[in-house]
Amino acid sequence: MSFWRALLRETGLTRSAKVEPTEAAMPTPEDHLEEPAAPLPEQVPASAGGVSSGASHRALPQRPVSSAPAAKVPTAGMRAAALERTLQSLVERLGTEHPDTITARNNLATKYAQMGRRQAAVQQFELALGEAVAVYGDDHPRTEIIRENLAWALEDVGCPADAAGQWEILLSQRENQFGPADEDTVEARMRLAVCYRRSGRVDAAVAHYARAIEDVASTERREELRLGMSAAQSMAGRYEEAISQLRMVLAGRRRRLGKGHLDTLAVHHRLGRAYTQAGRADEAVEVLREAYRVALNSSGDPEVRRLTMRLRRDLAGAYNAAGRHREANALL
Repeated sequence: MSFWRALLRETGLTRSAKVEPTEAAMPTPEDHLEEPAAPLPEQVPASAGGVSSGASHRALPQRPVSSAPAAKVPTAGMRAAALERTLQSLVERLGTEHPDTITARNNLATKYAQMGRRQAAVQQFELALGEAVAVYGDDHPRTEIIRENLAWALEDVGCPADAAGQWEILLSQRENQFGPADEDTVEARMRLAVCYRRSGRVDAAVAHYARAIEDVASTERREELRLGMSAAQSMAGRYEEAISQLRMVLAGRRRRLGKGHLDTLAVHHRLGRAYTQAGRADEAVEVLREAYRVALNSSGDPEVRRLTMRLRRDLAGAYNAAGRHREANALL
């Protein structure tokens, strides 16, 4: 357990178990390596001592408003309506900057995010953050929880530049308090790099990916970071550097997972495409042909079969780029 998680436990807050973000080799639906949108939470009753999500949004502990038993299992809409009534009641009785009101607003925003009401979630998280800063200050753990929730929600709604502003603050706070190698610091840096890349700030993204690779402890997370870095380098036309990162990830996954594993094949495919982008057609043919052969021998998995079809298509394209049209036509 990191020091940050221990601190949150002492303050009575719960931190949700995050869905680990997997960095995309390319942010397109064709690649298996996907970078999911901001994970959505699953709330538990506030009377449990703190609303804990199943993903990244975190809820604050809230006093139960009513102990009357529910007549039936409530739907998501019913839960949201109850949270709206709770918030309205607290605003009227205590004002917008009371701690209970801030908690209620954060939890309502969490429920909105869970339901897919993304814009409404962003609006409520923004209001809750402003109120939390006014009451607690920028560095309070409760403010940090709401700021991180807002950052995820902004990513989810497709505003990476705005999300980057929140991750910048979180990264600075965590680096100052816990150091660069703390797992929460590394995660904030990784999300900042992702947002920079998505908003076109590729040089800044590459710099943060490189720093996170130095600081991260997990081999799997280091691979994710290298994949993100390769995507940013490709966006900047730095194909040789992207190829270098992909080769390292491919070697690691072959050792760890085997050459026929879907995750390994996905990186193998991406490496072949990187050679094509770099104008190295002969090497693209060699890499894609090898990946295609491995995929054919590992095609029991439906996902591998789909990837095999994409490999076949890209191999044909590489053959054409290398002037080997007869071999390309045989595949098509």
